[in-house]
Amino acid sequence: MAKAEKPFLVVNPKSYLYGNASLELAKASDQVAREVGIQIYFTCPYADIRLIKENTQYITVCAQSLDPLTPGRGMGHVLPESLKEAGAEAVFLNHAENPKMLADLYASICRAKELDMVTIVCADSTTEAKAVALMDPNIIIAEPTDLIGTGQIADDSYMIETVKQIRKVNPNVQPMIASGVSTADDCYKIVKAGSDGTGCTSGILNAPSPALRVREMAEAIKKAYIERTESEN
Repeated sequence: MAKAEKPFLVVNPKSYLYGNASLELAKASDQVAREVGIQIYFTCPYADIRLIKENTQYITVCAQSLDPLTPGRGMGHVLPESLKEAGAEAVFLNHAENPKMLADLYASICRAKELDMVTIVCADSTTEAKAVALMDPNIIIAEPTDLIGTGQIADDSYMIETVKQIRKVNPNVQPMIASGVSTADDCYKIVKAGSDGTGCTSGILNAPSPALRVREMAEAIKKAYIERTESEN
């Protein structure tokens, strides 16, 4: 059973990588998770979940979504039990590229919880993040949709206020600020501002060495988290 730990990095290749290319980055991320000592969520296409799970030990394999159905009818939908059986220990929900209606989102979170899967839920504003916090997911990604893929992170005031509002609604939720993350320095700034983790897609995949970029980001996140928690205490 996977447990949501702090701090964390989300390596999210979306559907840019699949098969052996996805496995190669997953293995590199697995080594980083072991050596740096932080939780790394690795997303992959549904068909690659078992391949990656069987060839890694330290990353948390994360499905890209699921549907709130139970075994039986549901042709063409994504059965949560099938993901769990294949080795997924976490799931993304409500990403800007695959949004859910409110009722489906809540039902999906509940279904994932029934299977002890970590829930990572996206919100595109502070207001939506507060609403999602009431649904009690493990992690909320508060990312302004218009910054996705731009290489520009949200300003400090947005990060600080959003984290504050999420924790006010539900202190058990781990806030994550994302969108536009491309460098280790971005990761450091975000976690130092209060986020429990961050992650990206293009910032890793477009790097000269994606594996090295994962390591740099993981190290920056751990450094920022240690410094922040020490100052808070």
